[in-house]
Amino acid sequence: MMDDKNLTIGDIAQELGVSKTTVSRAISGKGRIGQQTRKKVLEYIEEHHYSPNVIAKGLAQSKTFNLGMVLPGDHNVVELPFFQKCMMGVSRTASARGYDVLISMVTAKDITQLKRAVTNHKIDGVILTRTLANDAPMKYLKEKGVPFVAIGSTDDRAVVQIDNDHRSACREMTEKLLEGGITKIALIGGDESYIVTRSRLKGFEDAFAGRKGWHGSRQTFLNVKDGQEVSRLVNRLVDENVECIVSMDDFLCGCVLNALQQRQIRIPEQVQVVSFYDSTMLEYRIPSITSVRFNVEELGYQACELLLRMLDDEEVEKKTLLGYEVHMRKSTRKIATASTP
Repeated sequence: MMDDKNLTIGDIAQELGVSKTTVSRAISGKGRIGQQTRKKVLEYIEEHHYSPNVIAKGLAQSKTFNLGMVLPGDHNVVELPFFQKCMMGVSRTASARGYDVLISMVTAKDITQLKRAVTNHKIDGVILTRTLANDAPMKYLKEKGVPFVAIGSTDDRAVVQIDNDHRSACREMTEKLLEGGITKIALIGGDESYIVTRSRLKGFEDAFAGRKGWHGSRQTFLNVKDGQEVSRLVNRLVDENVECIVSMDDFLCGCVLNALQQRQIRIPEQVQVVSFYDSTMLEYRIPSITSVRFNVEELGYQACELLLRMLDDEEVEKKTLLGYEVHMRKSTRKIATASTP
């Protein structure tokens, strides 16, 4: 008979026929778990006269109970709200399971902080918050055999990844613009080495590929880096009588709006404006901006859940896509709202 003093979460999971994640969620009182299952786990713990703290000690024998979260050190201030919300989702989920979060800052050419955390055995697993075409952090973690989840998409099907469905969202938004009668449209995007840029571009292009009989003109500008470059593009597009300017993110959209204001161009009467990413940056703009909204905190929560399941030796789905909401607002002439589950 097993000595209760040596009881671990794994022992309880095996005895009750559930996963270690289920036992942990029952103990913490948080996470998705049925009431009957939670009751069964807690009754078993009470029967053996041990508190969750004793069980946690048994689980901690070979773990640091730290998760690494990798942030891009070259992010700009406009991107900060995205990473803050991601971090909120990750931190809340990790805390509910007794984990702390260790932040590492990296760039495309310098992953020293991540290497130090792995080499010094400070973390059990890692969450990456950006995916690149040539992804040094991802390559390093694979070489070292460190469990990780990527927030974003990658063509490597062996990588556990979670992302918003940017391609479908941008396709749906563009389709609505075309349905509204737009015949001259331009897309302004950022760094094409970011997978998210490529995904949004594919969605934009999908809308035209599936639309027979559209004979308008479209222009695409990528790797646009600053407000001055956006201003030059906007002046050119206004002179060409472009009807709608679509920005891939809220930073670029803000630059477009400022450039149009300087030219005293009325929105949407003279030019319609759209963003493929909604945030608080656009919240108080007048007129309100048509955009795509994603639940970023949920992205962090789900990424952390996946990583914790991996650390509990559970099988997890390789790719998860979360939904979105398309908000047609006053910066475009057709007002409607649509969403995915």
